[in-house]
Amino acid sequence: MSTSKVRAGELLALAGAVCVIVSLLVPYYEGPATGVLKAFDTFGPGVALLLAATAAGLLMFATALTERSTALPVAAAVWAAPLGLAGVIAAIVRLLERPQHATHVCAGGWLALAGTLAILLGSWRAVRDERRPLYPPAEPPPRPRPGAGNGAA
Repeated sequence: MSTSKVRAGELLALAGAVCVIVSLLVPYYEGPATGVLKAFDTFGPGVALLLAATAAGLLMFATALTERSTALPVAAAVWAAPLGLAGVIAAIVRLLERPQHATHVCAGGWLALAGTLAILLGSWRAVRDERRPLYPPAEPPPRPRPGAGNGAA
């Protein structure tokens, strides 16, 4: 395994996946009637999308770390982008909803949003074209300034 193939996009997605995993373990909501609720206390499609985005981010990092060719890491990054977007939408919805009459959003919701944003941005950065240009950029000579060449002082 060579860590030289892991780029900033994969590392950002890994950090995002870790944030989402931590967010699942800390309180999400709090309310006077319900007490503290974690993500698995309110399991639904939103949590499933968060888990899918996390799996895509971890897969993107693992394939970049272990594969010799670029085919599987690029495919993982391409699939991580829409799953990361779905995770961001699910995290925003979970911030806006109040299950079981909860009144306060705790750190878990904000960590999930930050993590899914990092997965989305990391996958977006990983699929970016990083080839060097074939030709150097054009550098035309500067134009002569008017009045500079006629000898007038």
